[in-house]
Amino acid sequence: MDFSDLFPFAPEVGYLGLGLVNFFGSLVPFVPLPGFLLLATMSVGNQFDLHILALLSAVTATAAKQIIFYVSYGGRRIIKEKTRKRMRPFERLVKRYGAAAAFFAAATPIPDDLVYVPLGLAKYSPKRFFIATLTGKIILSYIIVLISHHLGISLVEPFLENIDDTTPVYIGIAAFAAMMTSVVVLLLRLDWQRILGKFAPWTLDENNTDD
Repeated sequence: MDFSDLFPFAPEVGYLGLGLVNFFGSLVPFVPLPGFLLLATMSVGNQFDLHILALLSAVTATAAKQIIFYVSYGGRRIIKEKTRKRMRPFERLVKRYGAAAAFFAAATPIPDDLVYVPLGLAKYSPKRFFIATLTGKIILSYIIVLISHHLGISLVEPFLENIDDTTPVYIGIAAFAAMMTSVVVLLLRLDWQRILGKFAPWTLDENNTDD
């Protein structure tokens, strides 16, 4: 299977298609892969402007993550107080390193919602979150675009050459999303007071309100 078989419609959908796939792919927690793959596919060759691709990807991803952040920001009202009590030390931890944590999560292909959801629960500054996330997404998007454009898809195709059907790839993406969702559920259930009390006792201080 050729890498482009994953998105055979890429040349036809153009910038609008990339924006929609990237936005909704980023809006669904922990499933950034479709947007990454489509961005890489469209960056090969000279059909599309590389700067538009990178900036469009960064802006649409940031817009989606901003929604997730705001949902988490208000979601603290629907989380049980027992769960909130367990989560508060972890919220204080990510809040102290908020901008750096948001930037790192955005600039790397890690499941960034593992950072964004706690930042929202901790009511981190929306402005700082937006700037850090957009900056990180721009860097990540340019990395994907430039590598895909100059090196082609030679780095990925060896993993796909023995695959004849795209279905297992899509199933793998769905399985990854389910796994990461389970990680978040676990994150909400852990006793962070006990865990962080040993390594970062300052997170147990109810008066600690560092931004």
